[in-house]
Amino acid sequence: MWSKVLYIDLSTGQHHTRDRADLFDRYIGGTGVATQLLLEECPPGIDPLAPDAPIIFSIGPMTTIFPCASKAVAMFKSPLNGELGESHAGGRLPMAMRFAGYDSIVLKGRAPKPSYLTIHDDEVTIKDATSIWSISSAEVIGKILRNVETGKGRRSIMRIGTAGENMVRYANVNVDTYRHFGRLGLGAVFGSKNLKAVVISGTEEVDIPQMAPYKKMYKKLYDAVVDTEIMDKYHDLGTAANINVLNQLKGLPTRNLKQSRFENAENLSGEYFADNLLRRKIACSSCPIGCIHIAMLKTPFHKGHEFEVHHISYDYELIYALGTNLGIIRAEDVLRLIDKCERYGMDIISTGGVLAWATEAYERDLITPPDTLGISLRWNDTDNYLKAIDKIVEMPNKFYKTLAKGTAAAAAEYGGKEFAIHLGGLEIAGYNTGPASIVGQMMGVRHSHLDNAGYSVDQKASSHQLSEEQMVDKLIEEDHWRMINNSLVCCLFARGVYGEQNVIDALESIGIHKTKEELDTIGREIFNAKYEFKKREGFDPASMKVPARFFETVSQMGMIKKETVSKMVQLYRDKTGI
Repeated sequence: MWSKVLYIDLSTGQHHTRDRADLFDRYIGGTGVATQLLLEECPPGIDPLAPDAPIIFSIGPMTTIFPCASKAVAMFKSPLNGELGESHAGGRLPMAMRFAGYDSIVLKGRAPKPSYLTIHDDEVTIKDATSIWSISSAEVIGKILRNVETGKGRRSIMRIGTAGENMVRYANVNVDTYRHFGRLGLGAVFGSKNLKAVVISGTEEVDIPQMAPYKKMYKKLYDAVVDTEIMDKYHDLGTAANINVLNQLKGLPTRNLKQSRFENAENLSGEYFADNLLRRKIACSSCPIGCIHIAMLKTPFHKGHEFEVHHISYDYELIYALGTNLGIIRAEDVLRLIDKCERYGMDIISTGGVLAWATEAYERDLITPPDTLGISLRWNDTDNYLKAIDKIVEMPNKFYKTLAKGTAAAAAEYGGKEFAIHLGGLEIAGYNTGPASIVGQMMGVRHSHLDNAGYSVDQKASSHQLSEEQMVDKLIEEDHWRMINNSLVCCLFARGVYGEQNVIDALESIGIHKTKEELDTIGREIFNAKYEFKKREGFDPASMKVPARFFETVSQMGMIKKETVSKMVQLYRDKTGI
């Protein structure tokens, strides 16, 4: 029913469409289809920043027509770790792709000069972006493009900042101001293609084969989302509620994981942000929750009480990465750091990880003032962290060029591998809960974040005494099921709503017939296809090392043993055949 793929060559401006029912019938959409397109379009061993390295966007059959089916998937080869890059974003992008009539978009090539791409129904145009190439602010770029492009109300604008233009390996892509393709460096891939922005809009309608069963199913899902407690926390405090919870459980990474509890956590808590800084809450298209929390930060720019007001999106991961991880004690300073990263277009989790490693390396004299160009990197020094972020983007010397490649590259060059907090070349998410979190981030096929919920497995194990094998079984089970969820593509915050039977019934109501057994098979096939790409591009679990710091700091489950992680990794490999 929905299986149209748009192929665009940025080098020539040529484009064409193909009906890929062969992929959508078998792999549903989203992650499943994007993985297959990546395998088709990405030459083995290619430099992630080469012109022929593809970018793929994909949505699923539920997009725009069911509540919280509000995400688009981006697939690419990551310039940060050299293998599978997958990131998800909401905003208006999934809706815009649906109304433009495209279920997937494949971008290849390199524009001959700074450019932006517009897709308005069947009109695909590459336009000159020379005048906006050096403008970093996503907000400003959005304002400019909204004034010159059509499609108001059904339009989405993706754009990069200076970090992407300069190909910082963890640069992100901003989507509609407050959403992002954040992890693994899609912004650098945009920059390598001379691609400043992509504007998508359309006027197509969505046809539902039979309205009566669809309306009934929609109401059931909508009621579960808004009239139960399943998603209350996401609207109220948002994920920032996790700061106090994880701090009490000793699962909150602090000062480069030297600690798992932050003595000033209350000052950075979701409660503090909500009571003192929260301005409003907004939602992605087709989502009734409103989990996007926007803070207001006033900054003085002249004497006489002259202020500039910034509206800054925040959540748990950002507060961890640029807050507890750097020893920052004021929420307002966390917002200043978030705002700086947003203006440059940088993945905040990776930026926080890089700065935390650099701070400890500076403490240990592995790097010196000549390396940092006189910037003292010390915990809770917001002003100098702001200066360091500037330098990472500008790359004025070898040290900052190395930081722009990520924590793993920095530790390989300057030392300190034992406290370089990354797994598989990617700075970690904000959970020090136990071995399942470590193994989940190392081995999970999406890898970019928390797609097999290892932190949740640790939490269960802390109260139910799960064995290593039972924990691994839960990781793999979650990996397989989320291949389905991410192919639909549903927001993972709504995973409690989109359980197995609801997914089967929702698909049935729009004319897509899948049994439980078929979904199980599809999930495993997508999982295996992702690992096919990962291994093809050099992923080798046998060579992965876990930095010593993970075994030196207490976690929610107590001290983590190296032997436990090694055993779980081997179990994961044995059970999945990787």
